[in-house]
Amino acid sequence: MLQFLRYLGQRVGGAIATVFAGAIAVFLIMKAAPGDPAMFVLGDFATQQSIAAFRARHSLDQPVLTQLWLWLETVLAGNLGESVSLYAGRDIAQLIGQRMPSTAFLGIYALLLALVSSLVLGTVAALQRGRTADAAVTLFAVVGISMPDFWLGYVLVLAFALTLGWLPAYGFTPPGESLTGALVTGLLPALAIAAPLAAVFSRILRVSLLETVERDYVTAARSMGYNEAFIFINYVLRNALIPFVTIVGLQVRYLLGGVVVIERIFGVPGIGSLMVDAAFARDYAVVQACALTFLVIVLTVNLIVDLVCVLLDPRRSH
Repeated sequence: MLQFLRYLGQRVGGAIATVFAGAIAVFLIMKAAPGDPAMFVLGDFATQQSIAAFRARHSLDQPVLTQLWLWLETVLAGNLGESVSLYAGRDIAQLIGQRMPSTAFLGIYALLLALVSSLVLGTVAALQRGRTADAAVTLFAVVGISMPDFWLGYVLVLAFALTLGWLPAYGFTPPGESLTGALVTGLLPALAIAAPLAAVFSRILRVSLLETVERDYVTAARSMGYNEAFIFINYVLRNALIPFVTIVGLQVRYLLGGVVVIERIFGVPGIGSLMVDAAFARDYAVVQACALTFLVIVLTVNLIVDLVCVLLDPRRSH
């Protein structure tokens, strides 16, 4: 237990340090980007006096390091600040809180679709090694990995919305308004994100299962007279899930990147679309807050994945 707590403390400490470093990196990248929020708000015909007053009001006339320190002080105090240009004066934490349910729903929806399909496809491919089913799953994995999610999104719209008319092409019903509506309107964007993920997951699971089947402890279990179903569940699948779960955690970064693009394509009012709109408006504080939110989500999921892997194999905490 002590080793597990020490391992947990190391992982949490590393995550906090990564968040701090990531926050600084995001801030500096945004400051290096061209554009001026004052020009976005005041327009091209604004006077120099009004521009200077705007920049002074929002501390944009301060040195970059001073602005960084002021922003970090605000974030550490639990306040993400206010929108400067996109939603002038609006509290950023409130904006993210309003959009978080849509993004969380879409991300979880896509992840569940990817996990369920990959567990089925990867297991079938491993059990049917060298047969037609295995070849079909391998083909799906290769094609799925090669498809950009934004391209797949347009293909799904063309096929299921414009041609067949089964699903809406644009718009999203937040889960707070209607869970059924969210499941229907979120299906196409979730599929666009889930398909490449499922391709990666199924391929990794297939390889992991085939490698685990050849382990000595599986041969020993067979020699003890256990039936194949018991051996597969308790010896093969459980150990094969360790690299599978690890890959799932690593792919969360891709999942969030897909969410940013797909939200724009399908009109989902989530954090990703907020981040893109804020970037066009040069609303630095909003972009920084959204990026920081995504970073915290990725690190939290990776921490959870590490803990799940430790539960599957306690030796990893040593």
